Amino acid sequence: MTTFGEDAMSEPVVALRGVSAELGARPVLRGIDLTVCRGQVVALLGANGSGKSTAVRSAIGQVPVSAGAVELFGVPVRRFRDWRRVGYVPQRTTAATGVPATVTEIVASGRLSRTGFRRFCRADHAAVRRALELVGLADRAGDPVGALSGGQHQRVLIARALAAEPELLIMDEPMAGVDLAHQEVLAETLRDQVASGTTVLLVLHELGPLEPLIDRAVVLRDGRVVHDGPPPTAAGRPALPGHDPAHPSPAGALGAGASHHCLDPQAGTEPLRTGLPS
Repeated sequence: MTTFGEDAMSEPVVALRGVSAELGARPVLRGIDLTVCRGQVVALLGANGSGKSTAVRSAIGQVPVSAGAVELFGVPVRRFRDWRRVGYVPQRTTAATGVPATVTEIVASGRLSRTGFRRFCRADHAAVRRALELVGLADRAGDPVGALSGGQHQRVLIARALAAEPELLIMDEPMAGVDLAHQEVLAETLRDQVASGTTVLLVLHELGPLEPLIDRAVVLRDGRVVHDGPPPTAAGRPALPGHDPAHPSPAGALGAGASHHCLDPQAGTEPLRTGLPS
């Protein structure tokens, strides 16, 4: 649901070009291209094992690449240091740590990319409270994080990412374990973030309540891009190769090496072929 002007939309925020990566000795990404431009909301779709999580972890430097180039905000990821601009929600993990902590303390840790070791000021505390409100956990702020359910843990991790007030939000299966009512709350939260200018890259198993927000769907199969274009608009469409037919998928598969799109300021609404990670 892009709201930025055309010039801003042409600026790559995430760029993976010809990226290959292995986990152990197993190839996971095979020369993928994916670009996410400023203000866009892009969904990575595909069957389990297609490379979606590896792509987003490569984008933030957690998985080293064996070939190709990765950039964040135009800077090679190996040299990127301005992490306060990036919020990351990992896949299916817990907010609990080995040290007892409250919900507020975990969410506040997301603010450290901005504050470093200085004391929190009023704005920092306000950002943490707002993040908790956005995910519907303000009433659990003082509770031990270990007392939460799996879905609540996921919302704590989302709040932790939001507390940094990032320009780029990368979320790996953010709706996993979250009940439908709170999926709707999180969709509304993301809608507000996008309206304020946040760029979003999502790994999703199905679009669900997030469908109206998605500008582009990128489908991976066996570590390759097989579709980069409009997101699914209706249930019952035939599945793309490599996408689980039990879940919605875009119609009209493109071949491997499909383009990723930013809008060309000189071309109205026509996509400009450019080139970028799962």
